[in-house]
Amino acid sequence: MIVIFKNNANPEQVKQLCAGFEAQGLKIHNSEGEHTHLIGLIGDTSSVDIDLVRANDFVEDVKRVSEPYKKANRKFHPADTAVDVAGHTIGGGHFSVMAGPCSVESESQIVEVARDVQRSGAGILRGGAFKPRTSPYAFQGKGVEGVLLLDEARKNTGLPIVSELMSADQLPLFEEAVDVIQIGARNMQNFDLLKKVGKTHKPVLLKRGLSSTIEEW
Repeated sequence: MIVIFKNNANPEQVKQLCAGFEAQGLKIHNSEGEHTHLIGLIGDTSSVDIDLVRANDFVEDVKRVSEPYKKANRKFHPADTAVDVAGHTIGGGHFSVMAGPCSVESESQIVEVARDVQRSGAGILRGGAFKPRTSPYAFQGKGVEGVLLLDEARKNTGLPIVSELMSADQLPLFEEAVDVIQIGARNMQNFDLLKKVGKTHKPVLLKRGLSSTIEEW
């Protein structure tokens, strides 16, 4: 269910209405844009009296929503999503380029590439420290050392960095040293990992899994 407020809605009245919904066991998803303020009610809304809610003079309209993916639904937040990564905006009409080597190999390599990336106009440095490979005998990346080398490149250039996380065990390191956490195609449906990453409050670059449908993604 979505409750759309009028432009002149009193914040205190909105707060009281939300408290009433929460008392009914509902979760509130707040969406406040430049010209629109609405809330999405998540949970069993069958007991909510739409006419009673609509009768409030600060409420513009109330709608029931049956579409899936409510957190990504335009009805819940009609404004574009814009993510700030150390001063670089992704989304909301901003064009952002992330560039860098497939694998981090050495300090001289990643620092030199980072400077080239910066000179070329890209805003974010990407580099693989942990590398998922088809063969267990292939190069698996430099691991922790690779993340630390990326951090060194960030210190040299000021570029925020994005790198792929392979395991929840690596999260403390990534929370400290990485600006955007990448989840690769192989881990797109690793839900336990996704839940832990979602609690970090860091931007996540989620790649579409092999042969996955758009709905699964």
